[in-house]
Amino acid sequence: MRKVTLSLLSLLLFAFLAGGVQAAERYRPFVLASISEGTDINAKTNEVKQALVSQGFRVLGEYDINPDARVIVVTNDDLLKLAKSHKRAAYIAPWRVAVAKDKKGRIQVSYANPYYLKHAYHIKGSIEPVANKLKLALGWEKDFGSKKGLTAKQLEDYHYTFGMEYFDEPYELKEYKSHADAVKAVEDGLKAGKGGLSKVYRLDIPGTDVTVFGVAMDGKKGGNRQMDDNFQMQIVDFQDLRAVAYFPYELAVIGPKVEALHMRFRMAVHYPDLKMFGEHSFKKLMSSPAAIEDAFWKLLGGREQEELF
Repeated sequence: MRKVTLSLLSLLLFAFLAGGVQAAERYRPFVLASISEGTDINAKTNEVKQALVSQGFRVLGEYDINPDARVIVVTNDDLLKLAKSHKRAAYIAPWRVAVAKDKKGRIQVSYANPYYLKHAYHIKGSIEPVANKLKLALGWEKDFGSKKGLTAKQLEDYHYTFGMEYFDEPYELKEYKSHADAVKAVEDGLKAGKGGLSKVYRLDIPGTDVTVFGVAMDGKKGGNRQMDDNFQMQIVDFQDLRAVAYFPYELAVIGPKVEALHMRFRMAVHYPDLKMFGEHSFKKLMSSPAAIEDAFWKLLGGREQEELF
């Protein structure tokens, strides 16, 4: 009888542990779609865009971070639906796909991992239709960007370390009289290249007063080195698999207010294994969060002065 009881307890313990393992599925920030021989990024870009369009995606824009790294941004109806799931959900709507040469001269195609960002951005609803269409369009060889990966719970509560921001602690920028006024201010600033920023895309979320802009950051055009996309990429993108689909940065107009995810959250959640110190580390980017915020304020005409009484 004792042996039977022990056997039953063992089975129950195994079932409990198995359930725990299943519940603790881990996610990584990027997906490698393919690696191919050849050096023609333009040809590969056209191939990628055609494949995405064939699965119902719409191309919003594209830009080169440097001659060896290009990002295409797309959206579709599934993403636009998820973008309405909460106040700040619109950050999920533009999807980043990278076409980049690796150290061997081959071309890698990769994209942000839908399952990872669903949890990091607190999205309500299934992201599986998006993941399936990306896989059908481009492939899904492996996910990468973190050795151990993060659980859903870790992503939902993510911040890199003490004193660094969470998802719901963005750069809170300028407030205007209306959504239309705020959008116009961003458009005008991007057109003028203020702060070293330029427009990659604009995405209006249907049925809402939310607009997302993708912005390229160029330190040689009115910004500084610390906010520059290419400079930042050299710090964070140094592994064999190109982790380029972090760019471009999003700027959101939610109602009359302009905001952006804080770099100390956005960068950290996309590169969770980046060390605090060393050649490729947050130490090298210590001034970047303030530089990015400063660029956003320049885009909007500068910080408002507080009244003195």
